[in-house]
Amino acid sequence: MRTKSLKKNKINVVTLGCSKNIYDSEVLMGQLRANNKEVVHEEEGNVVVINTCGFIANAKEESVNTILEYVEKKEAGDVDKVFVTGCLSERYKPDLEKEIPNVDEYFGTSDLPNLLKALGADYKHELIGERLTTTPKNYAYLKIAEGCDRPCSFCAIPLMRGKHKSKPMEALVEEAEKLAANGVKELILIAQDLTYYGLDLYKKRNLAELLEKLAQVLGIEWIRLHYAFPTGFPMDVLEVMKKEPKICNYIDIPLQHIADPILKSMRRGTTKAKTTKLLEDFRAEVPGMAIRTTLIVGYPGETEEDFQTLKDWVVAMRFERLGCFTYSHEENTHAFHLVDDVPEEVKQQRANGIMEVQAQISWELNQERIGKTYRCIIDRKEGTHFIGRTEFDSPDVDNEVLIDATKHYVKIGDFTDIKIIEASDFDLYGEPAIA
Repeated sequence: MRTKSLKKNKINVVTLGCSKNIYDSEVLMGQLRANNKEVVHEEEGNVVVINTCGFIANAKEESVNTILEYVEKKEAGDVDKVFVTGCLSERYKPDLEKEIPNVDEYFGTSDLPNLLKALGADYKHELIGERLTTTPKNYAYLKIAEGCDRPCSFCAIPLMRGKHKSKPMEALVEEAEKLAANGVKELILIAQDLTYYGLDLYKKRNLAELLEKLAQVLGIEWIRLHYAFPTGFPMDVLEVMKKEPKICNYIDIPLQHIADPILKSMRRGTTKAKTTKLLEDFRAEVPGMAIRTTLIVGYPGETEEDFQTLKDWVVAMRFERLGCFTYSHEENTHAFHLVDDVPEEVKQQRANGIMEVQAQISWELNQERIGKTYRCIIDRKEGTHFIGRTEFDSPDVDNEVLIDATKHYVKIGDFTDIKIIEASDFDLYGEPAIA
């Protein structure tokens, strides 16, 4: 017979997956704190809430393994209760209840009030923007919309997150003001599709107007755009980026592929010619802009010729930032009806091939930065280095600027002018610029 743990009621929120999940965990933690609950993030607690990811095979496996790990702790008496929320339980709740019955309760992505009730808390509607941020104090994610209306063949997000739903501008500005009051200097705008923002509420794409309003928030110095969609991109966003110094000259626009047969099968609503023209327009409108993209290799039917088209295009486009994933065959998606005919080892070889090309491009672009000075935000200290970023870099996924802490001091959370003295494939090394 297991003995009940002696710890007092401390709720440990464990977050897996993307920045949108980080945001959701922070909202949950803010609600719990407002209910006078003791809550921690990925520390020890006798009640555990696991916010899962269900996007692709690797993420699902990590989520299942994490659930099993905490169920074992529960069986050993190290924790009292385990609750599971997020995308995995939204998508596979009946299967999970059957396979891992020792979880106290499973909740979906829109079940926050019910989850709070299970944790002995009330959902407080008045808490606009009241979050317990888990990122370094100087930046925070701002989720401007939920869900997605795009029909991409490979993507299970609409199954887990539902249709696109924009948040009202007034609520987002209020949230940004509260974040700024708590010391946040950089907002990273996230959604499944930023460029769709406002269509449901205002009957037009309204990202540009939102950016103008957010740029007026005192204390916010950088605003960064993540997850734009290429089809129907609202070009007035570039006008705001060009004239408003707070908008980082940076955009994350996942393009997934470029060979026309694959784009058509993926249901992306664009072509190689249109996508190339869009990127050329970006660079013409905002010279020096950093473009980040992500690609998928090994999609059903991807021939060696399709892959070579993609690889040659990556060489030609010289993206400042790029990530590459192997295709994951996801049930209930449109592409699941296709034959997953590219062997895993070929998928991996192709991904490695793209990243080898990108490493060389990144190295060459970074060499051009040596001797130049950039305004950097200092995120943290790690070992013997302070770690910062330029406006061209997002946390966790892009280049970092390393400053030798044995020789120089910079204040974490502050902006500092850093002169680049050395560069590798994906990192820059610098020192404070002498005024």
